[in-house]
Amino acid sequence: MNWSNRPAWLFPVIASAVCVIIAVIALVYASGQRTNAAPGVRESGQALIGGDFELVAHTGETVTHADFEGRPMLIYFGFTYCPDICPMSLQLMAQALQELDETQRAQFQPLLISLDPERDTPEALAQYVETPVFPEDLIGLTGSPEQVAAAARAYRVYYARSEADASMAEYLIDHSSLIYLMDREGRFVEVFPHATPPGRIAQSLQRFLQEEGA
Repeated sequence: MNWSNRPAWLFPVIASAVCVIIAVIALVYASGQRTNAAPGVRESGQALIGGDFELVAHTGETVTHADFEGRPMLIYFGFTYCPDICPMSLQLMAQALQELDETQRAQFQPLLISLDPERDTPEALAQYVETPVFPEDLIGLTGSPEQVAAAARAYRVYYARSEADASMAEYLIDHSSLIYLMDREGRFVEVFPHATPPGRIAQSLQRFLQEEGA
C-alpha cells in the first residue's frame, strides 16, 4: 500500500481501533483488580495505568502528578493540531461534566497532555485550552520529548508521528484516544474509549463520587 496516498479518514479509523484494544485491556485488568473488593469499593489498577510525571503546564510552570492530588483527574492525551479526534474527545468530556451539578463538577480536574511537544509549546496550549467548547479549567501539559514519552508510558498510551508526513510541518500524530478517570491520589479508576456518550461518562463520574462517600 502506498501510505502517502492513504485517505484522510483512515487516521481516525486506525486511532479508534487502537484505542478500543487498549481500552478493553485496561477495563479487563481493572475489573480483575476489583473482583475481590468489598461491595461499593472501587480498587484501581495502579500497576498498569498511571504514575509519576513531570511536565510543563500551559502557564509555564513545571508540575508533577503530586500537584493534582486531592482532586479526581480526567486525563486525555492528544495534540493541538489534531483535526477531529482530539477536539471531539475534549468536547465529550466537557458535555459530560456539564451534566453534573456545580458541586460535583468542581471536584474534577480535566487535563490535556500533549503528545506533540515539538509544536505544543505552553503558549500554544494556553490558546488551545481556552476553546469555548472544551472543559472549563482545562489544563494543558507539555514538556520535553522524554517527559512526554514517560507520561505516555505510564498511561499505556500509543502514539507515533505519521511517517507519511514526517518531513512536513503539518504532520499528524497517530494515537490512542481515551479519557482516563484517576482518583484523588492519582490511581486508576476507569477509562472511557473514544466516542463514549457524555451521559455514560457523567453517570460513571457520579457513581465514582457516590462510592467515595460510601
